[in-house]
Amino acid sequence: MTGQGEGGTKGRFSLRVEEVKKAIDVDASIKLVFLCSPGNPTGTKISLESIKAILDYEKFKGIVVVDEAYIDFAGEGSSAVELVKDYANICVLQTLSKSFGLAAIRLGIAIAQPPLIQVLTNTKAPYNISTPTAHLALSALSPSSLANMQSKIETLIASRVALLKSLSNIAHLGLGSWIGSNDANFVVIPVLSKDGSRPDNVRAQKVYKALAEENGVVVRFRGNEPGCEGCLRITIGSEEENATVVQKLELVLNQF
Repeated sequence: MTGQGEGGTKGRFSLRVEEVKKAIDVDASIKLVFLCSPGNPTGTKISLESIKAILDYEKFKGIVVVDEAYIDFAGEGSSAVELVKDYANICVLQTLSKSFGLAAIRLGIAIAQPPLIQVLTNTKAPYNISTPTAHLALSALSPSSLANMQSKIETLIASRVALLKSLSNIAHLGLGSWIGSNDANFVVIPVLSKDGSRPDNVRAQKVYKALAEENGVVVRFRGNEPGCEGCLRITIGSEEENATVVQKLELVLNQF
């Protein structure tokens, strides 16, 4: 299975910089460009080169917001945080919900130059972070906790590679090549028609429902998203969980 060429600067799911510029040319009132890197559901990161191209566009007078909820899974040098020191009109959003596993505390961070942070501070509600949330966040950001988080990410990335290899072993049952660039904690796989000629939304939905309702395996159907026809999104789990997904998927694909 291979999904090379899906991201980068010219891939199928890359940022279409020239289209963004054209939109700005048509409507000078545009003040916000919102980007998600890595994206959901394709797990494709946006290149820093593409983000800089928007920031440098002289006709754009607004702010670029980059949502990096999944950035910790994308490898070194992927984050747009390094652009903050050079650009006053970029704001990078990150969260403790994904790689830290702390979705329940609902805490994130905005990273930007001081003038923009001051504007955001002036508009937020006072005391919007509870004391328990603050304590949990500080604990999660301690050196030992960060080292533990990084170790878990390395394990997850290895599991991601292993899962894709295992899925390739049942491709003959009607699984296409993975899409996106696999820079998140999930993979996206198209379910094909029985003859393998095309992505098949109907078959994918049957597989999705059978996995959840009859086999206790919950994946996500993403076939209605642009460029994701017939696709299932599978979150990376433990070695045992990944083996179960592949086993159950093989079973269900043989049924439909």
